[in-house]
Amino acid sequence: MSIRRMVRVRAGMAVAGAAVMVVTLAGCGGDSDGKSAEPQKSATAQSGGTASQKAAPSTSQGSEPAAVIATLNGQAGMALEINSVQRDPGGFLTVSGQLKNTGSQSYKDTVAWRGIELKGTGESVAGATLVDKAGKKRYYVLRDTESRCLCTTGVSSVDAGQVIPFFAQFPAPPSSTSEVEFSLPTFATATVKISG
Repeated sequence: MSIRRMVRVRAGMAVAGAAVMVVTLAGCGGDSDGKSAEPQKSATAQSGGTASQKAAPSTSQGSEPAAVIATLNGQAGMALEINSVQRDPGGFLTVSGQLKNTGSQSYKDTVAWRGIELKGTGESVAGATLVDKAGKKRYYVLRDTESRCLCTTGVSSVDAGQVIPFFAQFPAPPSSTSEVEFSLPTFATATVKISG
């Protein structure tokens, strides 16, 4: 390997390391009265380990159910309810909600949810995209330095009546963008408003 190429590789590794640190620090904030804000996961926490079915940050048990801002209908009784589209510190946008199987049989056709951006990255909802129509730009799910998506993973099937927490993190569109079109393969597309 030439010296020039080694310098480029090392510079790329430094940039990737800095990005992970920014995401990690963004998740450490709290509000001014000492109570922590809604839990946010760092890039390493979201992608680390081999946990199946990573979940979106959720409110504590016993609290009111989150408002549904959009429902996307899918195949065979599958539905995706979106509860929030929130700008996060550090220039990210997180879509949170729930995957629900309202049908009478287990849904096993989750392969399409992975998308085609990177094959072989495991069961996930990495095929989700956002489209900023005003800015004429499409956004894909963020990935960590090992190409694992910052999204719900480990969903190989959804049993009848099962509800699975959903999240996907994207680069944030410009602050002038107030709504985006969200889509996940096999589901309808919905226009959703951005909060925060």
